[in-house]
Amino acid sequence: MNEPNETEDQRRAFAVTDDEIGKRLDVVLVGRFAGLGRAGASAMLEAGAVRMNGRRVKKGDRVIAGASIELATAPPSTRFRALADAALPLTVVYEDDALVVVDKPAGVPSNPLRDDELGTIANALVARWPALADVGYSPREPGIVHRLDVDTSGLLVAAKTAAAFEALRTSLTLGSWDKRYRALVVGEVRSPITVEAAIANHASDPRRVQVASDPLESGRLGARDARSLVTPIEHFASFTLVEVVAEHARRHQVRAHLAFVGHPLVGDTLYGGPEEPGLSRHFLHAITITLPHPTTGAKLSLHAPLPPELESTLEKRR
Repeated sequence: MNEPNETEDQRRAFAVTDDEIGKRLDVVLVGRFAGLGRAGASAMLEAGAVRMNGRRVKKGDRVIAGASIELATAPPSTRFRALADAALPLTVVYEDDALVVVDKPAGVPSNPLRDDELGTIANALVARWPALADVGYSPREPGIVHRLDVDTSGLLVAAKTAAAFEALRTSLTLGSWDKRYRALVVGEVRSPITVEAAIANHASDPRRVQVASDPLESGRLGARDARSLVTPIEHFASFTLVEVVAEHARRHQVRAHLAFVGHPLVGDTLYGGPEEPGLSRHFLHAITITLPHPTTGAKLSLHAPLPPELESTLEKRR
């Protein structure tokens, strides 16, 4: 995992990749430099601090094939180590010598986007298990095998050793994990729904993803296959509590798929869901994970109950 630090020159000039072709420049910048943020990317473009093939570009301009991008100043590097933050509490659901599984609360990011950021799961993990700092995809997400959105709560898995990380990553990629979510959605879901639609980064809004159901559109956008199984659990007036099985769980997959089939999440205004009085998040919780143990191969099944704010939302409707 030990990535070399990017130099400022490497962050100031780069050639676009095939999957960036056709995207808006602000989207490309946010995708490349997580610490920059949408506001930072827009500010750089509006100030004329970004050039494509030597020419000044605007926020809405799209990347062309073979282009070189040059920035007047280097964006913050994402190759940094997460700082230890022992002040953030962790709810540990399972732990052994190979992995730790925590119940992430809503409102807490999985990992930092800036080198001085605290208050994320990654910061809390490395404070308690310092050896995780050298495990995982990058130093800013120590040991973390998969992420959850900031406002999604529930089970999150981190590996304690490099060998465990590789085994967990492989089993996740092969679809050997069974990840189940609880979601409160708009409308009546009377029978199971299978959603098979590829997911791509949104062409104009870096905060979102988009569903590409047409094969031609999917290829143009560089979308990745995604499949969600939706099963109704409990019905309310105009709403349904459902269980969702996401086989790979691409970024925002559950949220985007539910909105795509006309059942957006309660509280998920980014994807067309309604606001819920008294609930400051979307109603989505990673409730169970079943996976092969990275060392023994034995099936490991874990559960995280709905947090109080989601239980309260359901009780008000019962």
